[in-house]
Amino acid sequence: MIEVRPFETLGGADHGWLKAKHHFSFARYFDPKRVNHGALRVWNDDEIAPNTGFPAHPHAEMEIITYVREGAITHEDSMGNRGRTEAGDVQVMSAGSGIRHAEFNREDVPTTLFQIWIEPGVKGGEPSWGAKPFPRDERSGQFVALASAFEGDTEALPIRAEARVLGATLKAGEMAKYRLGTARFAYLVPATGRIEVNGVAVNTRDGVAVSDETALRVRALEDAEIVLVDAP
Repeated sequence: MIEVRPFETLGGADHGWLKAKHHFSFARYFDPKRVNHGALRVWNDDEIAPNTGFPAHPHAEMEIITYVREGAITHEDSMGNRGRTEAGDVQVMSAGSGIRHAEFNREDVPTTLFQIWIEPGVKGGEPSWGAKPFPRDERSGQFVALASAFEGDTEALPIRAEARVLGATLKAGEMAKYRLGTARFAYLVPATGRIEVNGVAVNTRDGVAVSDETALRVRALEDAEIVLVDAP
């Protein structure tokens, strides 16, 4: 089953410094039909104004993956980690038993990003954070694992959920395939461009919830950048 969730139907909030769209129930937005998709709990599409951000706040028992689309985000946490993640790059925070962190856009331009939360397979554990560049040209024409718990994904950032976060960049007319395991849930969003997923048309920043499908065939109708989550 493939369900397209048009961008204009998403929940959201405009805080001035932060403009957010929520693919799933989050903060004051609640939709009983959009609480989770398997272990995928949150997919926020955020725009953060220059020289603003989230002050220190706590998290626990969640894998938090940030995919920066434009600009950069600066991370600081209670474990002493510090880092700046630029457009096209990814950071992962395993909240574990508990961590406090802050994220700021210290740039002179807006930062846009996807923030993805996945429920961990095992609760507790020491919190951790990491970031890594993933050049867009290395994802050309194919899905590449950006964050993963699977042994074969040696170049991906580690997460503590039996899940993958993948990225692909496709030229107009190109197709990328991805095989889903049994009893898996997929969710994907084209950050840019229009695509087809198993023949179903999808516009820029729409969400696509997939279940009971053994494979995905993603074709670009125009140049596109795609993020995909494969979750239990």
